[in-house]
Amino acid sequence: MVSKFFRLEEKRTNIRVEIVAGLTTFLTMAYVIFVNPAVLSSTGMDKTALIAVTCIVSAAATIVTGLFANAPIAMAPGMGLNAFFAYTLVLGGKVNWQTALGVVFLSGLFFLLLTLLGLRKKLVEAIPVSLISAISVGIGLFITFIGLVNLGVVVKSEATLVSAGKLTPKVLIGLCGLLVIVALEMKKIKGSLLIGIMLSTVLAMLSGYVPRPTGWVSLNLDIKAVAFQLDIASALKWSLFGSIFSLMFMNMFDGIGTLVACCHQANMVDEQNKIKGLDRLLAIDALAAMFGAVLGTSTTTAYIESAAGIEQGGRSGLTAVVTGVLLLLALVFAPIVGIVPEYATAPALVMVGLFMIREVKNINFTNMEEAFPSFIIMVMIALSYSISTGLAFGFVSFVITKTVSGKARDVRPVMWIIAVLSLMFLMLDKLPAVIEYLKGGKTL
Repeated sequence: MVSKFFRLEEKRTNIRVEIVAGLTTFLTMAYVIFVNPAVLSSTGMDKTALIAVTCIVSAAATIVTGLFANAPIAMAPGMGLNAFFAYTLVLGGKVNWQTALGVVFLSGLFFLLLTLLGLRKKLVEAIPVSLISAISVGIGLFITFIGLVNLGVVVKSEATLVSAGKLTPKVLIGLCGLLVIVALEMKKIKGSLLIGIMLSTVLAMLSGYVPRPTGWVSLNLDIKAVAFQLDIASALKWSLFGSIFSLMFMNMFDGIGTLVACCHQANMVDEQNKIKGLDRLLAIDALAAMFGAVLGTSTTTAYIESAAGIEQGGRSGLTAVVTGVLLLLALVFAPIVGIVPEYATAPALVMVGLFMIREVKNINFTNMEEAFPSFIIMVMIALSYSISTGLAFGFVSFVITKTVSGKARDVRPVMWIIAVLSLMFLMLDKLPAVIEYLKGGKTL
């Protein structure tokens, strides 16, 4: 019955593969359970409640994605989006956290309206094939960079921005996990990422770098301190519309990049290279942002760590359901989940980056009109440390390149809209000033 519901035979997968894929995705994204509350609690929100809310919202959005979109995509409060919420909206002195949740809700509502009108789908389907491949490569480089930083192989440097880190025992443990994953991949053994993560965690525990769990379960599930506290009325101020659209644009480009890359990696495309079930995925993405705001967390979006589970063979919504169930279990078994160090999951991210970079073969680098915007996307996603920023630069450069070459008419109308939206996104820091200027005639 499960196989039939998720169409596993049609997708050339099975229950065992999907379970391994779901567990792999969960382990690579489990950091959100602890990082998201740490960021949001800086605003004065209750940290214990935030841990529970992060698990509940992530689990619900991910399970719904699996059941109704049959896609191996996990969803959770987005990194970067939570930073905007905490440091720009609240700590930046604009609003309190209750009003900030209202801003998140309204941005999700506008997002949903765009989806229902079919505008978001048209935006995604207008992206040229070469740029789609570039998005996968760029995100692959981005994930690899995150993995190397978490592993400790790449560290911050005042002189050169980044440099190679020292071979500490923790780094060596992570590298052992990476070597195991590579060896298992060479042998074509399924579950290599998961095995590498578990091995590194066991080695860290045996070496004394990871403490044994203080307990097996945690029953701190009270979410009243942050749930249903959003203040939509206070968010409906002219001065906050810039913040609302800023969140909407950030989520739109992050979501587009993640869904395009992961859905193509999971072979969720038809003969016209269009993503199957894209309408449902986009609607769930928007509804998840609104649902998260109601329960008390920042914008929820598709997670690029889904690529780890997809690489392990996840092709259906069963992968997402397994991930979601594990996120719910993490509510109770948080002490156990918490012992997995980031340098144990880092090798999996490095390998996923390697797998995604394979898409580079689909880009024609002899054609400058295709090569230049693709190159900009790949480089800027990684170096700006932002999927949305990299896409914005790439889309704008695509239109400019076509125009300069005298082929502006070859650019589809929707791509012109994407380019304008991208330019607006790149100028988000000026948007509040523009709104104030239009409102009161103040100088920019």
